[in-house]
Amino acid sequence: MRLKVEFTTEPFELDTFPAHAVAARQVVDAAGLAVTVGPFGTEAEGLRDDVLAAVTELLRESLDAGATQISLQVTLLDNDKTPEGVGTP
Repeated sequence: MRLKVEFTTEPFELDTFPAHAVAARQVVDAAGLAVTVGPFGTEAEGLRDDVLAAVTELLRESLDAGATQISLQVTLLDNDKTPEGVGTP
């Protein structure tokens, strides 16, 4: 089973990349998820257990780095749409 998580961290800062946003991005990168950064949030895709573990760590690390709000949505993906190189040994 594959999942996609979409998330944003706040407070927003227009002039810099805040520490809580850096922490969130580092978590999904370290988890080996396929990451897409958009203007209003970040998406990360991967295997179910990898995404769920990353979400827990993302919440912890972002809050510890100063996030005052974290919005996220988790979506079940079609198993046939695996991004190349993700979830393979």
